[in-house]
Amino acid sequence: MRILLAAAAALAIATPGAAGTLQEITTKGMVLVVEGMEIDVKYTPDGKFTAMDGQVTGTWRIDGDKMCTTSNFDPNESCIEYPKDKKAGDSFEVQGPMGTATIRIKNEAPK
Repeated sequence: MRILLAAAAALAIATPGAAGTLQEITTKGMVLVVEGMEIDVKYTPDGKFTAMDGQVTGTWRIDGDKMCTTSNFDPNESCIEYPKDKKAGDSFEVQGPMGTATIRIKNEAPK
């Protein structure tokens, strides 16, 4: 479970070219699929995110085609490159520190 939480934290904290993709993710949120488990990740404009019903919290920033994150599970910044030009509803794989995960961009911004 701790590995799953760490993976969720690293990838959630991980991110638009990719600017478009990252803009979609940070505006609408994403579902991170790790080891068959779907993890809802929400981002706020002030550079914060939450996942796993608030069990994972942290900060995010965009650096070119990468999203860089820190979390309560790993205070070290992790940066993950995202593909370019993905939009709401798209799914794709990313490679993070804990391996490969699937990202699905949500269709609507959280309310």
